[in-house]
Amino acid sequence: MHLTFECQGRTCIGTLDSAPGTTGLMLVSGGNEIRSGAFQGQSRLAADIAKAGFPVFRFDRRGVGDSDGENRGFRKSEKDIAAALDAFRAIAPGIRRVVGFGNCDAASALMLASGAGCDALILSNPWTIEDDDGTPPPEAIRSRYIGKLANPREWIRLLKGEIDLGKLGRGLAQAAKPKAAPSSLAREMQAGLAEFAGPVMILLAESDRTAQVFASIWPSDDERIARCPGASHAYVEPDAKTWLEQEILGALRA
Repeated sequence: MHLTFECQGRTCIGTLDSAPGTTGLMLVSGGNEIRSGAFQGQSRLAADIAKAGFPVFRFDRRGVGDSDGENRGFRKSEKDIAAALDAFRAIAPGIRRVVGFGNCDAASALMLASGAGCDALILSNPWTIEDDDGTPPPEAIRSRYIGKLANPREWIRLLKGEIDLGKLGRGLAQAAKPKAAPSSLAREMQAGLAEFAGPVMILLAESDRTAQVFASIWPSDDERIARCPGASHAYVEPDAKTWLEQEILGALRA
């Protein structure tokens, strides 16, 4: 079901996947992604979650997709999220609890907004990078090289001269760098999340650079973190897709 709702005098578009459950999932899109998600990923996720009995609402924030207005970016999307939440509760009055889910900077937006009125949060691969030069954090590079050192095939490749020694040297130099300090964005996200009183899950796709950067500056003993080995940013691998859906359903059933 498609519907419109207002945010600061602008008309936004949302989509509801109906289900009888009293706990609902609200999907917040990352970047400039429309509510269907990359390669229809969010629409398929919504359909699967609704099939399991939980209503799902997804929307285009102002200036994105079918919604009017100016796209002000994830840092200034709190009012969009709150307006979408109000619309969700209005169109599905039977819901008593809403879990907000965001991947990448959508997770960051939910953290900055202290949940924006949601009752629980699922934060996937939160974006904490302010100056993005494409380089993985030292911790991720060290982990990669440790894995290579444990693989006899890599030693054989080295002895055969099949490894670029210049590239290897640059990688080792990067791995030797100290742990990076949290960005100001990360500190703002920490402060925002600290004001949220509900349950929180932090999901990290271990093969994703955004998740690796987040893990490098976030407390490693945070018990809210769950990691999916081998998963990419959008959990497109079959095992990762199943893992993500099970984590979401676990939060909805809690």
